[in-house]
Amino acid sequence: MCAAHQQQKKLIFSTPLIYALMIGLGIASGMSNIVVLKETGLLLSDLFIKIFKCISLPIISLSIIVTLANYKTDGYMKKIWQRTIKYTFSTTVLAAVISCLLYLIIQPSSVQVNLDAQAVKSGSSLGYFGYLANIIPTNLLSPFLEQQVMGVLFLSIIIGVAVRQIPDVEARDTLTLFFRGAHAMFLVMTRWIIKIIPLGLFGFITSTVVQLRSGMDIKGIGEYLLIVVLANLVQGFVILPLWLKMNNIRPFAAMRSMLPALSVAFFSKSSVGTLPVTMNTIENNLQVKPAVSRFVLPLCTSINMNGCAAFIFATVIYLMQNHGMPISYSTMVLWVFVATVAAIGNAGVPMGCFFLSISLLSSMNVPIVLMGVILPFYGLIDMLETALNVWSDACVTKIVNDKALAEAQEELQPRKRAVYEPELG
Repeated sequence: MCAAHQQQKKLIFSTPLIYALMIGLGIASGMSNIVVLKETGLLLSDLFIKIFKCISLPIISLSIIVTLANYKTDGYMKKIWQRTIKYTFSTTVLAAVISCLLYLIIQPSSVQVNLDAQAVKSGSSLGYFGYLANIIPTNLLSPFLEQQVMGVLFLSIIIGVAVRQIPDVEARDTLTLFFRGAHAMFLVMTRWIIKIIPLGLFGFITSTVVQLRSGMDIKGIGEYLLIVVLANLVQGFVILPLWLKMNNIRPFAAMRSMLPALSVAFFSKSSVGTLPVTMNTIENNLQVKPAVSRFVLPLCTSINMNGCAAFIFATVIYLMQNHGMPISYSTMVLWVFVATVAAIGNAGVPMGCFFLSISLLSSMNVPIVLMGVILPFYGLIDMLETALNVWSDACVTKIVNDKALAEAQEELQPRKRAVYEPELG
């Protein structure tokens, strides 16, 4: 009886049901003429936008610093580390490129949003290249205070590499522990935000419905979502299999072997949470050496974010377009690399890419009203992204493992000849 009561209680408070209730309440709030309800929804929307802006930049910065500062290898593992970094960066760039090409092919129509004229003026007066010119800040705090994501990315990479180069081991370890502790603190805060995100969903839906009633046309949202979904599917079913094929690995046999991990990743929406299953699956089903998988997979889980790069590129470009900012080919090429670096700095938590996109947009004063429209669909996007990230992790790990084995065999051949040739003579 008690177990049945607990199961019923769990069903009542399940996340999908709460989301559905909040979406319904948001629609009712936006459609109604009840001033208190509508104002509450708009207030929550504004508060969550401020929360996202507050927490996103520190998470991006600390994730990059911790990732770069933590990985120190020598000898044999150094080559594996270098190869992993190269493959990870390459696949993530390719994911952003696929998103870019699909964007150019589909060309989603803009959403007509009623914005404050002064906000539009202030957001577009400096322009994207003006922000790009400020990549080198005048002091360490100014990128955070001015919401300059490019400056934050630049500083974080420099600090992460510098920490690794500190010759004093004690000082290096102290700094690394400090950044890891700060990173963990912000991840705890992010989990708090995730727990109350239904309130934000209510606010965003209210704001969206109010905009719709005042003349907003969201036809282009479907085209934008198509770009994001296709980018994940093309990367997962075309690009990565071709790469495996080029390295003499049967791609779809490998995909079938990884199905247990891919299924868990899809439904859990957490590549970090899936890591133990991924390790077990790749070692048992793809015959990857534990010494390789247990080094490469945690690294890939931190920085190999194919799905995130595709999402960030499409989202930022689409909202910039809707804000009236010029989108040239050179701007899109730059954003391929910005999306790649930002994805590598992803916090590895649920909705991490969503937070990253908001932070990037906020740095250019681009209104993020449309993120509230995207939010209800992000659950499915997050599932696809996580499954793609784990599949890409598996591909990188398998190729790194096979190349390491091939090199070991090549090194062994001269030794065998040196032993057997005198006996044959």
